[in-house]
Amino acid sequence: MAAPPDAAYAAGMSAVGKLLRGWRDDRRMSQLALSGRSGVSTRHLSFVETGRSRPTRAMLLRLAEELDVPLRARNELLLAGGFAPAYPESALDGPPLAGVLTALRQVLTGHSPHPAVLVDRHWTMVDANDAVTLLTEGCAAQLLTPPVNVLRLALHPAGMAPRINNLAQWRTHLLHRLDKQAASTGDPVLRELRAELAGYPGGTVPDHPDGLVVPLRFGDLNLFSITSVLGTPRDVTLSELAIEAFLPADRATAVALGSGHGPRTH
Repeated sequence: MAAPPDAAYAAGMSAVGKLLRGWRDDRRMSQLALSGRSGVSTRHLSFVETGRSRPTRAMLLRLAEELDVPLRARNELLLAGGFAPAYPESALDGPPLAGVLTALRQVLTGHSPHPAVLVDRHWTMVDANDAVTLLTEGCAAQLLTPPVNVLRLALHPAGMAPRINNLAQWRTHLLHRLDKQAASTGDPVLRELRAELAGYPGGTVPDHPDGLVVPLRFGDLNLFSITSVLGTPRDVTLSELAIEAFLPADRATAVALGSGHGPRTH
């Protein structure tokens, strides 16, 4: 039997209020602080969070912006509040994203002879340049069968891990990044991935500053990584893409990779 309209309305307001409160708690922001930044009174904000008041579409978008809520979760907030999503979510292989993906693939190609990979929100490989085979050679076939998760590939005992000379340090770095990403997005899949990776051998080290960057010492190569994301995405799928690229951390690595240049040492 369907719930009465009043009950359905109350359930919807409770849902959007709980989501909003959850994001505010995740961001460790008080109602007073969010009120000051968004221009919404603390009284009204409290009523929204407890389900006593219905937020407008504009208010939800403003609060989500101040809380730096990911686009996917902003759509979820809007749906919980009874509104249509504000941001499209296009298929990776669909026409709307074709031009941007072509440009991103050109970035990957242009980064050669250094490895670079394009990943989605769950660290699934979308594309990679040819130099990535330098890192994946010798990895188990099941880890290289699509969909390829690059974090699993890196830390799995049958993946890159046995050839990472500073495995404990690199593993600590990746787990820390995954912790931050899971907290930032609230994505349960990332939390499950983190739990899986934490169960792999390799150890961890205290997260103390040591040098300018955390290196990846892979065989004879000494690399550092950079992460690139789109600056102004308005599509959910695009907002969740990132390029993970590696560069030589010393001249010997640069020469070995064929670029012939790298940081000078004195």
